[in-house]
Amino acid sequence: MLIDSHHHLWAYSPAEYPWISDQMSVLRNDFLGSELNDVARQSGVDGFVTVQARQSIAETAALIEIARENRRILGVVGWVPLADPSVADHLSAFAQSPELKGVRHVVQDEPDDRFLLGASFNAGVAKLADFGLVYDILIYARQLPAAIEFADRHPNILMVLDHIAKPTINPQSFDEAWEKGFRELAKRDHVKCKFSGVATEIRSSNSSDSASDWSIDDIRRYWDVALEAFTPTRLMFGSDWPVCLLRTSHQRWLETVRELAASLSPTEQTQLFSKTAIDTYELAAAS
Repeated sequence: MLIDSHHHLWAYSPAEYPWISDQMSVLRNDFLGSELNDVARQSGVDGFVTVQARQSIAETAALIEIARENRRILGVVGWVPLADPSVADHLSAFAQSPELKGVRHVVQDEPDDRFLLGASFNAGVAKLADFGLVYDILIYARQLPAAIEFADRHPNILMVLDHIAKPTINPQSFDEAWEKGFRELAKRDHVKCKFSGVATEIRSSNSSDSASDWSIDDIRRYWDVALEAFTPTRLMFGSDWPVCLLRTSHQRWLETVRELAASLSPTEQTQLFSKTAIDTYELAAAS
């Protein structure tokens, strides 16, 4: 079985997705159930975890409805206003939706690198334990120190680090600061990690950043660190489709990770490509 633990869906509009810039024209399209089904057929994906792309209650509700209609979507990581006093009401309203497996906030876009440590935000995160929900951590590498302290505040909440904390991947130099913080965060057993969204962090040797202008060797050391720090029992495959299309097709990314993981035992590969995600998000098998 193959589980893609991280992808997005949207009906594109400039007003709703202002982060999609002129340089991201490939993303200025609708990516919905039919497109996702095409990806599943092409790459052989059995199940997906759909992750929020807008900080909107309406989007969370819409993703849950899509998941109810698409048997390949096994779970949703949505958004609720965690720093708002009303967050418990929102969580209670979604409690009857088994499709909702976790929540996420786009911390990477917060101007304060210590946003994760805000009192109101942490009060909201603490309520996730009452609903058995996972928290997905979306940050840049520079925000890892705050993420470590944040994880220590919530040892009873299962967390998933998205996109290996988005290091700056330069083929000419290695992000040593990322490695230090990443390995420290990995010492927390209640934190797991998605090997996803990595190709889009590669800074190419020219200004084009074209989809073809990277190689497996550019990311191999980052894979080695992620695998050693989290091991297959806490590491899971994700594509970050359709955002990954900025640098790679879904199929190429899957083939790249399979090549990186080729030396793992069959049991370890099963863990990476399905079991970690299934266990983390409590996913039911695709029908």
